[in-house]
Amino acid sequence: MYGMLLESVQHFVQEQFGDHIWKKAIRATGSTNTVFNTHQIYPDSLMPDLAEALAALTGESFDYFMDFFGKCFVRFFTNFGYDKMLKATGRYFCDFLQSVDNIHLQMRFTYPKMKSPSMQLTETDDNGAVLVYRSNRTGFSKYFMGLLYEIASMFYGLDSIGVKVLESKNDNPGSTTGPLQLEPKTVVVKYRLDFDNRDYMAKRINLQVHESQLQLEKVDSSVLLELFPFALILDHEMKIKGAGEKVFESWIIQNPQKKPEIFIGSLVTDCFRLRRPKGILFNWKTVTQMHFVIFELELICSHHSLKSVAHQLADTTSTIDLEHDDNSTSTRILLKGQMRHMTDIDAIVFLCSPLINSVEELHGMGLFLNDLNPHGLSKEMVMAGWQHCSRLELVFEKEEERSDELETSLELADSWKRQGDELLYSMIPRPIAERLRNGQNTLDTCQSFEQVSVIFGEDTTPSEDSLQDAMRAVSTLNAAFSAFDDEVQGPMVYKVETVGHVYMAVSGAPDKNPLHAEHAADLALNMVRRMKELNLPNVTVKIGIHSGSVVAGVVGVKVPRYCLFGDTVNTASRMESSGLPNKIQVSHFTAERLKKAGYKLKQRGFVKVKGKGEMETFWLEAGPDKQ
Repeated sequence: MYGMLLESVQHFVQEQFGDHIWKKAIRATGSTNTVFNTHQIYPDSLMPDLAEALAALTGESFDYFMDFFGKCFVRFFTNFGYDKMLKATGRYFCDFLQSVDNIHLQMRFTYPKMKSPSMQLTETDDNGAVLVYRSNRTGFSKYFMGLLYEIASMFYGLDSIGVKVLESKNDNPGSTTGPLQLEPKTVVVKYRLDFDNRDYMAKRINLQVHESQLQLEKVDSSVLLELFPFALILDHEMKIKGAGEKVFESWIIQNPQKKPEIFIGSLVTDCFRLRRPKGILFNWKTVTQMHFVIFELELICSHHSLKSVAHQLADTTSTIDLEHDDNSTSTRILLKGQMRHMTDIDAIVFLCSPLINSVEELHGMGLFLNDLNPHGLSKEMVMAGWQHCSRLELVFEKEEERSDELETSLELADSWKRQGDELLYSMIPRPIAERLRNGQNTLDTCQSFEQVSVIFGEDTTPSEDSLQDAMRAVSTLNAAFSAFDDEVQGPMVYKVETVGHVYMAVSGAPDKNPLHAEHAADLALNMVRRMKELNLPNVTVKIGIHSGSVVAGVVGVKVPRYCLFGDTVNTASRMESSGLPNKIQVSHFTAERLKKAGYKLKQRGFVKVKGKGEMETFWLEAGPDKQ
């Protein structure tokens, strides 16, 4: 909702209940706003939350404050001059109720993101009327009642108006305890308004029996279609029963691939898109109750060239010249007018005219000046180049659609970038990748590390004798390595690579870490634990660790990898290959560091290591006791 509604609430709450109550209420809602901007958008839930907070602070009910807020808004908008607009809508309260949607229509450029409710006056009598209210906001029915009370009193002198809810659908009486956002126009409330309506009803009866009406002869509907060449006649099923010559020709031009004879008898929604009023059910019952509301229909077109249909109209009309340039494309036609129920033929007639801004736009629609209504200012407006609000709004909506598409594309691009970054960081450590992005040469990323600990873990899956065994081995490796990946989190340990059944990781590179041996030992213990938890049949893991110096850097251009080089890597690999299933074998150098840190180790003795001779090794059994 726009800030003007909340400004009205703040002003009158501070005036009637005091500034201290307002500050407590705004804090209770969790809002950080101390003032509200007239044209800024705020959450719809804020007003019901304020009503709930004020009810708790003052002892009044939630409904009392929502009704109070509605009255506040009517008193407040007089500061903006909107009271003059309301007074000009009609002599009677019913005239205003029939014109509310049109008032919102006129304000759509001042408040372009306004989600205005829709109202239909369904019944009128001497004692009042029945009003149907539709909105995409829940919890605002009492607010609307407050609006009605205040408008009836301030502008129409009706101090004793009664408002009663006859039916309610999907409205939530509380604040944010229920669903505050439903699908558009989900909330439907039918009100009975009791007030003195005798003057309005007398005016209607006088018009119906006036001598000027009784002396008129019946006129054939074809005459009406001649006067309004863009008019439509709709039956109870909302099918096109008749149409003016020009709207029929325009449909053929805009839809050259369709047979002309299918237009008559088609559903109006198959040929036109309802642009206004928004959010209503476009059916017979609704439309017959909204004969004072302005309707806008947009002709649905297939975007084909006008020239491609010249042969279809050659035999039927000579008023439209279809010889346009090859670059000419069709422009969608907007029709604006009223839906009137003609009791004589029991049909709805859409009396309308096309909205055209300029001669160039007229040409783009395949129309000429003599095709427009012979009455009114349609031709003069085209010649003068006057801009229709609906045309401007259509451009605005299209730009919003493009903006939404652009935002979606940017979000998608960001998502792809994140996925690309994740893939890159799986091959190259983040600090190294950032250096390469900044234009650094791959050779410049090479770095020597005095002390790191290298871990090798081998999955001892049985050999694959058949295709089925190979598939089972792949599944087993995936489960095991995925579990290991879960343990390699944060900057303390980095996964270097997996080759076949072997998993390689390092602690102390690329981020230097004085506790590299301890973190490598913790990872190894967790790897053994996770393998036991997986409980894979006939599958174990043997792990080797050695600490020492290495050289690390990025190797490769097409598929770059972060690699480690040095005798430390070779020794760690030998610790793994000479180990035993579900055991962690560490070198003497690493064992000495771990003993000082409190890790539990068991001497294995001297083991013959390929390329190294005999080496004293140890089994890592557990971490330090946690106090």
